[in-house]
This record gives sequence, structure tokens and C-alpha cells, in this order.
Amino acid sequence: MGDGADTLFWHDPWLGGVPFRVRFRRHFDLAVDKSCTVSHMESRGWEVGGAGWSWRRRLWVWEEEMLGECIILLRSVSLQFNVSDTWRWQLDISAGYTVSNAYQLVTSQDSPQVDRAEALVWHKHVPLKVSIFAWRLLRNRLPTRTNLVRRGILSSDAAGCLPGCGGNKTSQHLFISCDFYGTLWHKVRSWLGILGPDPLNVLDHFYQFTYSAGGL
Repeated sequence: MGDGADTLFWHDPWLGGVPFRVRFRRHFDLAVDKSCTVSHMESRGWEVGGAGWSWRRRLWVWEEEMLGECIILLRSVSLQFNVSDTWRWQLDISAGYTVSNAYQLVTSQDSPQVDRAEALVWHKHVPLKVSIFAWRLLRNRLPTRTNLVRRGILSSDAAGCLPGCGGNKTSQHLFISCDFYGTLWHKVRSWLGILGPDPLNVLDHFYQFTYSAGGL
């Protein structure tokens, strides 16, 4: 990244390897200017309340939270003025792209390591309230007792799980490992006729039920 004048803010994979229109699709859909450059956004201000953010309507609370993640990423960006943007082959920056090292990259991996959770959560056929719940769950943003204690809303002695199983009421505990609530999923899998091991974390659980339902 140089001065950002030749790089599209939403469309080019200029930060983190994934275009912002994919990583923050909800905000891309709401953005007024979808073809702005990185330099244009930076000059107008991409901090909280910056003029670079122009929306078709006012953001909801959970959309503000997602925007906060984007702003945190942008704080690490330092543009180099009077230096043009260029493409670089990350496997060998000095020599650049070659067919041989591209072939080695492709053949050395058994399968693409692509995190599809974001695309699955915000799929067009999923009701919006379900997408919001899944997004908050996967990022540990649900108002569980542990999160409420962390925010100072509840006292520290209120973090325990209500059935008295001895664990703190985190998302992981509530949905996976709780002796009371966690047993629900075994019954759901039996009802759906799904066979397989029990997931060990929330993300694996999310993938299991998504793909067992036919995938998206």
C-alpha cells in the first residue's frame, strides 16, 4: 500500500487479504459511495464519526459494533504519500510472482483454508434476526452472564450457570459444554437423523449444523 489512490476501499483485498465488501458486507450494502478509494476514505476520516462513513440510513446498534471491528483494523494503516500503490507476491517479495512458486503453493495444501463463516451467517436466505444472533454468538457478543459481569452490569458472583452445573455461563459453556443445556443438541441431532461426533467449540458446532442442513 502506497498512497491509496489506486486502491478501491471496498472492492480490493488491500487489508487482511479479503475485500471489505465481503468481510463487512452489511456495511458495503449500506454505504452510499461503494467505489471510493482508500486515500479518499482516509482523507475524509475513517475513525468513529468520520465523514468517510456515509450510510443510506442510520446504523443499528449491532451494525455499529461491526463497524467498530473495521475501524480497529484501519488504525494499523499508514499510507505512504507520493508513493504509488503496487501489487506484490507475498511468497517472494523480492523476486515477485513466478509460476513455479504459485504451483508449489497450490499443491502443498490439501484444501483451501478459507473461513466461510461470514458468508454463511449473512446468506440471503437466512432471516436477518437469525444472522444477527449467529454473528453475535460467533464473536462472543451475546449478553451471557460472563459478558455482563465483564461489562460491570452484574457482580462477579453472578457468572455461574443457572442450573448449578458449576461452570461460568459463557457462550461456549451455554451452547456446548453445559450438562443441562448442552444435552439439547444430542436430541436435535437424533431428531434430524444426524450422526457424528459432538463439536468441541461454537464455530465447529455452527459448521456442523449448517452443512448437515444441506450447506449454503
